[in-house]
This record gives sequence, structure tokens and C-alpha cells, in this order.
Amino acid sequence: MQGHQNGHGVAGKGMHPRVIDYNVNPFIVIWEVTRACQLKCVHCRADAQTNPDPRELNHLEGLDLIDQIYDMGNPMLVITGGGGDCMLREDLFELADYAVKKGMRVSMTPSATPSVTKEKMVRAKKVGLSRWGFSIDGPTRAIHDHFRGTPGAFDLTLEKIKYLNELNMPLQINTVISRYNYDHLEEMVKLVTDMKAVMWYFFLLVPTGRGQLDACLTPAEHEKVFRWLYELSKTAPFDIKTTAAQHYRRVVFQQKARENIVDKHEIRYEDTLTKDMASSTDGLKRAPKGVNDGNGFAFVSHTGDVMPSGLLPIVGGNIREQPLAEIYRKAKVFKDLRQPDNYKGKCGVCEFRKVCGGSRSRTYAVTGDYMESEPFCVYIPEVMR
Repeated sequence: MQGHQNGHGVAGKGMHPRVIDYNVNPFIVIWEVTRACQLKCVHCRADAQTNPDPRELNHLEGLDLIDQIYDMGNPMLVITGGGGDCMLREDLFELADYAVKKGMRVSMTPSATPSVTKEKMVRAKKVGLSRWGFSIDGPTRAIHDHFRGTPGAFDLTLEKIKYLNELNMPLQINTVISRYNYDHLEEMVKLVTDMKAVMWYFFLLVPTGRGQLDACLTPAEHEKVFRWLYELSKTAPFDIKTTAAQHYRRVVFQQKARENIVDKHEIRYEDTLTKDMASSTDGLKRAPKGVNDGNGFAFVSHTGDVMPSGLLPIVGGNIREQPLAEIYRKAKVFKDLRQPDNYKGKCGVCEFRKVCGGSRSRTYAVTGDYMESEPFCVYIPEVMR
């Protein structure tokens, strides 16, 4: 995932990221190339299946999708299994090679299964995939294997990471934070450090698919984690990024205001948070403003359905019937999500609504209305006090 100097996407190293109009183009597109997987993760959003779906986008459809994504300002492309293992897609590297040769920033997040071999890692490096993401959801074998629903998953993941380090490929570790590992975060920090990861990707559990509401942290625990994460970001030897944790942006702003790093009256994400969050340890650039479901973010399923996020399963259209750009720009669910002033409850009047906006995925999963208030946020907006 390298910066691309063509007037789109992100700026070069040391430059301020270019602001993208999320009403027109996304900052990142996730493509779930398959839903086949050998794991049985307790949080799986897709309830993955053993064999590939015969309705998956074929090779030519995949190439056309890549072209469409590139034409939308060349956003980041993440190739994943979504709820599956992208390594089970036979033309995976041909698709990735096609995208990289177009000048796209591409990353891959396969599941740590026997299908991930050192030979495939070597091939990925030759193609030009400069980062590989693996999931570790607990610092011990017992926690991780329970969460992944597969005995031996922890040891297998460490083995694959060892291969990656031998090839000097940057490692991203993804962790879903939930009731299963909440009391073990300090241990996770040591593990992520020992694994020589360049990024720790922090996911807050969304109760959809196999994910259960009682596995989510409480609102107070979310807040505690965010404040801990902010302090960690000052000293960690790796970069930190969050997903389904939009209110972390609000906590960062508040903490910086307390430290007199920013003016508490200027809640402008582009001018404050970006200065510290726009670059990472391996040269990647961050979104110039907050990304949220459908707002700078799009998800394409294995069958071509386009959704605001894989965790917000409302289909805006299908690329077999409509161009991706048309769906992203015109589908009602996408247009709704790009109007934070129309959010309901406290999110709609919160002074941080354009910096944060709450997780629209979690809101939908809990309330059934993607425009409602984030149910796991403790903050009370100023106008409601």
C-alpha cells in the first residue's frame, strides 16, 4: 500500500493529505473476494462457509471492478475474505498484480490457515503487496483459539508471522476488542511489539453475523479503552488505527485539548487530528478526514453487492447491474450516511458529529436504524447538558 502520485488518493511523504470529497469518491474500498473459510470465528460478520460461492464475481468481473475502483480517485484497495479466506481464491495474485500495475495501493488480509504458505508470501511480495495483515485476538493460545473457533489457530498465526518477518514484509496485526480479551490488552501490546508489527489495527466488536451483543464492551469500558489507547499511541513502536471505533477520534481531540495541543473550540478534524494521524511508521498515509460507513468507505461483497461496510449489511446496489460509482454516489443508504447533521438523538446534535459520527454499523446492529445514536458512547453533547 504505497502512496500514489497521480493527483488522487493521498499525498506523498511529508505532505499534508489531500482532502477527498466523500460524496464523490471513497478513501478506501474493501473487496471480499470470497466467503470460503476454514475458520469458525465467534464474531464472523458473514457466517463464512466451507466452499466458495458459485455466484462469486469471476475473473473478468474482478478486473472490471478494479478498473471501476481506480476510476474513483484511486482509493486504497483492501483485498480480503471479509468473512472468508482470500487465499482460497485461485486468481488472487493475478487480480492483485493487475491492481498494483495500475498504480493502486493494495493490501491483503488473509486468514491464518494452512492455505497461507511461505511460497504465497514470496509471490505476494513479488507482486508488490507491501503489507500483510493477520488477526491475533488474544495474547494466549486459549483466548485466540476460542475466539477463532479453531484449535491451533494461534500457533499457526505465529508461524505465518515468522515467515513474514523472514521476508522483511511489513506486518499489520488486527485485533477485535471484546469481552474475550478486554482484560488482556497490556499483554497484547507486548505481543504486537514482539511480532515487530508496524501497525496494530484495533476493531471494536460489532454485534452482527455471529457477533453477540453480550460480547461487546460497555460504553464506560469503550471510553476507558480509548483513553488507554491514546496514551499508548505516544510511546508504542507501532502505529495504531481503529475501525468501528469512531468515538476514539473524539477522545483524541479531547485529550489533545487538555494537553493544550489543540484549541478545544476548533473541532476541525483536518486541522488537528490529521497532523498526528496522517502518516504511519511505514510511510502509509491516513484519511484526511474521518472515514465512516458509507462516508469515505465502501464494501463490495463476493457476489458484487455494494454496502456501506461489511458490518452494515444494507445493499445499495450490485456492480453486475450498476456502476460502483453510481451506487456509492446515489444509493439512499450511502447518501443518508454522509449527512451527520441528520443523525438522530444525541449524535445529531453532538459537536463532534463530523469528527466522530459514531459507528453506524454498531448503531444499526443494536437499534435497527443506521441514523440513530451510537449506543456505546458515554459522551453527552454540550447542547444537552
